[in-house]
Parts: sequence; C-alpha cells; structure tokens
Amino acid sequence: MSSKKPGEIAYILPRLKQGEEVLSLTMSVCPYCYRTLPAVIVERESKVYIRKTCPEHGEIEELYYGDVEFYKRVTRFQEEGRGTRHVYTQIKTTCPFNCGLCAMHKQHTALINLVATNRCDLSCWYCFFYSEAAGYVYEPTLDQIRTMIRSVKKQGVSVAVQITGGEPLLREDLLEIIRVLKEEGVKHIQLNTNGLKFARLYLQDPVKATEYARSLRATGLNTVYLSFDGVTPRTNPKNHWEIPIIFEVFRKSGITSVVLVPTVIKGVNTHELGAIIRFAAKNIDIVRSVNFQPVSLTGFMKKHEREKYRITIPDVVKLIEEQTNGEISRDAWYPVNASAVFSRFIEGFSGEFKFEMSNHPICGVGTYVYVEKNKDNLKLIPVTKFIDVDGLLEYLREKWSDLVSGSSRIMTGMKLLYTIRKFIDQGKAPREFDIYKIIVNVILKRSYEALGELHYKLLFIGQMHFMDLYNYDIQRVQRCNIHYVVPDGRLIPFCTFNIFDDVYKDKIQREYGLSLDDYARKYSLPRDKVSEKHVIDRRKIESMEIYKLTYADFLKEK
Repeated sequence: MSSKKPGEIAYILPRLKQGEEVLSLTMSVCPYCYRTLPAVIVERESKVYIRKTCPEHGEIEELYYGDVEFYKRVTRFQEEGRGTRHVYTQIKTTCPFNCGLCAMHKQHTALINLVATNRCDLSCWYCFFYSEAAGYVYEPTLDQIRTMIRSVKKQGVSVAVQITGGEPLLREDLLEIIRVLKEEGVKHIQLNTNGLKFARLYLQDPVKATEYARSLRATGLNTVYLSFDGVTPRTNPKNHWEIPIIFEVFRKSGITSVVLVPTVIKGVNTHELGAIIRFAAKNIDIVRSVNFQPVSLTGFMKKHEREKYRITIPDVVKLIEEQTNGEISRDAWYPVNASAVFSRFIEGFSGEFKFEMSNHPICGVGTYVYVEKNKDNLKLIPVTKFIDVDGLLEYLREKWSDLVSGSSRIMTGMKLLYTIRKFIDQGKAPREFDIYKIIVNVILKRSYEALGELHYKLLFIGQMHFMDLYNYDIQRVQRCNIHYVVPDGRLIPFCTFNIFDDVYKDKIQREYGLSLDDYARKYSLPRDKVSEKHVIDRRKIESMEIYKLTYADFLKEK
C-alpha cells in the first residue's frame, strides 16, 4: 500500500457512465492514500452513487443513497449553517485534515462526544474502537475533562455532552465525571452505553444496582443512549439477555429517558426494524426514542463485502414502512436540518441567538410518532397524520423572513397564534394532550419544558448514517455538529475523528494514553483484567419472569 498523502489534492474529474444524471458535485478522499479528490454524486437505476478517481488507485465508486426520489425529497432542505462561532485551528491544509474546528467548518457544536475510556467489556466487529485492538488505554483525567469542556464553551452555545467510549460504565469515577460536567454548566448529559454493568450489579445485589443508577441520575445524568440491535438473541447478542434487567433497574431508579440505538446491518438485523420500534413503543414509559444507525463500514473491506452489509437511510425507511404495515410511511420522515427553520424563526422572534442543527440533509432523518395503546396491540401514528409539517415549515420560513426585514414581533406572534391551528387536524390529533398548545409554547415562549413534554408524549424515531472512507463527502463533514473534544482543546467532527483514525483518534488517544502494561501497573490489575469481557449466565436469565415478560410479544413470533 502506498504511503498516506492526507491533504494532497488530485484534480481528476470522475467520468460519467451512460444513463447517469449528475445530482451534485463535492469533494471526497481516496480511502487508501487519503488524497483529496473531486467527486460526483450521480443517479443510476433509481439509486445514488458517489464516484471519485485517484491517480494511484483508480476509480472508486460507492452506494451513497439507496433511493433517488427520497434523496430529492430530503435535499429540498438546505441550510448552509453559520460557522463555528469560535475558530480553534488555523487553516493549513485541505478539509478534512485541518480539524478542528477551523474557519471552513459551517456549523457550531450541537453534541459533544467525550470519550471517557476506550476500554470495553464487548468486542463488536463493527465498533469504531476498543482498547485491546488499539494496544493502549485512553482515559482522560477529571482535570483534563474540565479543561476540554471549557474549550467547548468558547463557542458560547449551550451544548449537550455525551459520555462515550469504549464503555464508560467501566470508569469507576463516572459519578465524578458527571459532577464535573454539571459544575461546568452542561445542561444535558447523555451516557452512551451497552448497560451491561447494570445487569451484572443487579444479579449480585438488586438494591446496589438501583442505588448506582439512581446516583447517576441524581448527579446529573439526563439520558441513556443504549445499544440495542434487535429483539432476538441472534440479532442482539451483545445485551439481549441483559435488557430486561437493565430496564428493571431504570424503572426502579427513575431513569425514564432512554434512547435505543440499533446499528443496522443489511442481512443481520434488517428484518427486525419494525419489531424494534414496537419494542420501544411497548416500553414507552422509559424509552423516548429509537435512533437507527446504518452501519459505517470502517477499516478496509472489499467491494463485495461492503455490498453485503451496506444499507442507507432510504433503505431503512422502506423496510420500516413494510414492517409497520404502512403506519410509518416514507412521507413521515424529514431531514434533521429541517428543524433549523424552527430555530431561526424562534431566534428572529426572540432577538437572541438560538442553537440550530443545519446539518447536511443526507446525514440524518427523523419523525415523531404517537403511540396509541389498545388492549391487544399498539398503533403507531406519525405526527404527519395530524400536522401539515410542510405547510408549517413554509409558514415559519416566510415569517422568519418578515421578522428579518423588520416586521413587528407582536403582530407576527398574534398571527402565528391564529394561523398555526390551520396546520393541525384536531380530529386526528391525540386527545391525550393539546398539540397546539405545546407547539405554541415551544415556538413563541421558547419553553424548554414544552419541548420536553413533546418529547415525553411522543416517540422519536431517527436515523443517523455516519460516513466511512468509501462514501466520504466533505460537504457533509463541513456541516457536522457532532464533535469529539480532545485533551488539546480541539473539537473534531465525528466523521473525521473515527474515519481517519491514524490521523486523529488513534494518534491523539495514544499520545494521551497508557500502554496496557502501564495501565495494569498503575491500577494494580492483572494484564488480562484491563479490558475484561462480559460474562453472564444466559440460561439463568431466560428462566427469570422479567425476561419472559419483556420479550413475550417478540420471541413467540420467531
């Protein structure tokens, strides 16, 4: 393999094939030598592909989006973004090898990923990283964490922080980490976890497990971002058996904001997407969201292997429509950046800068679903069934333009109070709560409590497709708002940090980490205990009543 040439540009225009239509031009990278390359995004046989040509490695083409009509639907929404609000690095080379954040970046941070450890008690083949594969342990100190968060605050934007890994529950000082974040003014803290420690503790001592979870919540944890790849042992071997116990711990400890996070891999769990949503709906007392993540194919993988596992957002949309018998249809989904219309109107109305998510429309989509519980089944009703979302967005965009040109805030607010009812079909809307009142409170009163009420009354179904070396689109990463913070104070976009691991993740974490031997000596651990793997008595759990009740409506279908 040739030596890496990150930042070197090769201006070779990709050739077009017969019958193709050009949809967009962008820049990408060669997955083998890291040259920056012009790329073309084309339509062919109702699908969307990205193609680039490297002078050394030839033509490289990859599936970009599985349905061209859905592509055209989401790309109607284009928000350029308004920059980082603080420049952390000077421009010295080409994107994405100048992170971060530099003046080329078009979006401020929305979510910070804070890696607490690269140790993990699992070894999933599709994971971005874990310590024994890396050969070192990375665990920033509390002082380093405090310094990193203060670097984030330079943007002057209130952001959420996700404590991630590895498996952050392996940090014995996790409570102290949360305490530091709260002391530094972080308002929303997420824990990205497989949850296995809760199950291990529960099987040893249910009271101890509940107290530990309750202490996390009391210290400042808001949301648990929980791995969950399916409803059967085959699709979710990593924590299938433990999920019923984990849920029991959450219910007893008052953790009622759980996001299920399935990594979607074609041919592995794609037949259970509808079942995953029904599982979330059944547990809506604690589950707030399902965030599907089409797999990012990291590392080097031959084309036929990528085609075996590759799935894109519209493919997931289609499967969900089929597996929910049309209840969640393709027209229920909107790109994440559509929410920027709300943010900008609220900013124009309030006269204060507001956080916004002006991501690239290909990065992610979502919808809210009302769960109607009947005696024997659940009915899933997307908000698009009772809210004219397109009409509401167009109206807010028009009124934002009026506010920018000097229209009266009072008159605009009064018109909104009257007009907004036109976009709600009250006959089809849930009777359990007043959707009109909630929307008005969110938009006009900027009520965080109203936004929380909306989130608790509805189930959010989302998708986020992180890139890999083969489908890399620099226009996407320039609008990324999910950033890793690292000990030197830089903020690095998700699809830069994890994809170019030898330039960013591994290089940085190795610099601030310890060898496995040094870590073992520092903490007086046997070498094989540094990343000890999870072991549990599955037969014992299968005999428990809580396991049978949790999966009663799912395992019997298989």
